Amino acid sequence: MNDISIRITGRAGRITLTRPKALNALSYEMALEIEAALDAWAEDDSVDLVIIDATGEKAFCAGGDIQKLYETGRAGDYDYARSFWRDEYRLNAKIAEYPKPYVAFMQGFTMGGGVGIACHGSHRIVCESSQIAMPEVGIGLVPDVGGSLLLARAPGRVGEYLGTTAARMGAGDAIYAGFADRYIPGEDWPALIAKLEESGDISVIAEAAQTPPDSPLEGKHARINAHFAGDSLTDILNSLRTEDSDFADETLKSMSRNSPLAMACTVEMIHRLRDPAADIRDALDLEFCFTFRSMEQGDFLEGIRAAVIDKDRAPKWQHGLDAPPSRAATQMLMPLGQDALSFKKEG
Repeated sequence: MNDISIRITGRAGRITLTRPKALNALSYEMALEIEAALDAWAEDDSVDLVIIDATGEKAFCAGGDIQKLYETGRAGDYDYARSFWRDEYRLNAKIAEYPKPYVAFMQGFTMGGGVGIACHGSHRIVCESSQIAMPEVGIGLVPDVGGSLLLARAPGRVGEYLGTTAARMGAGDAIYAGFADRYIPGEDWPALIAKLEESGDISVIAEAAQTPPDSPLEGKHARINAHFAGDSLTDILNSLRTEDSDFADETLKSMSRNSPLAMACTVEMIHRLRDPAADIRDALDLEFCFTFRSMEQGDFLEGIRAAVIDKDRAPKWQHGLDAPPSRAATQMLMPLGQDALSFKKEG
């Protein structure tokens, strides 16, 4: 398959995304191939660790390949997307629970589905070009692929801020927010990967790590906590509207572009997942409640239309920010009963 290269090199299982012209967007087939490799290597004594990286300078993985999701959804076929999300989420859980070190190298854009295959790994490496984000609310989705759990575990109310504004994190921000572990300049990556392949010893990562850049996000921490501590999206918006500042203005402007329904659900999900007992499967299960309904009841198809298909950047959301949808948000997150996520492979 031309979109991905899977092989064993030395002591390492190697996964490389190889569709740089598409910013290494993750397709359904790529997700299934990654899962098959992880299953094979989990019990293979010749593989000490897994390394996932990507070709090209612009992106590790800028998200999921959503073109087919849109085409099938517009045709009234919701089963394709639901099957994709079931299988993708099972992969995300597998990465988070993997019994061997899983090392991700994230250059350039790492967003959405890219976060799902990198940021649940045991060793997450960023460099000077890294830009990490969960921008799903901009297309009518919630932060998924387990990203809601990462947001819930971020310091203070940073998770609510990142999840509702879709703000991008550089290397320093990503480490501060808990989406990455180590800063290593990109020019040092080939030598480090060669050492990992040869030795199978993850201690070489710490030896190569450098002091990360400052985190602008950390500098906004107090202000974020002050405004994003409310119980609901309405509380957050009301708090921001009372402050006359560049931060409040910029934040409200960012949020005004995004789906109110998706943002309301994002806040609710993060609050639920802040429970210390919550784990990756709890997060994925809750995310699936939303994504399962996102085409039929949510803003997802309209969000893709405006951002990807027509590119008019003028989505017509079901709800407005003047009256954020609390009841509709609750309905989007209701348990799915027999349709709930099972984490079992079908067939």
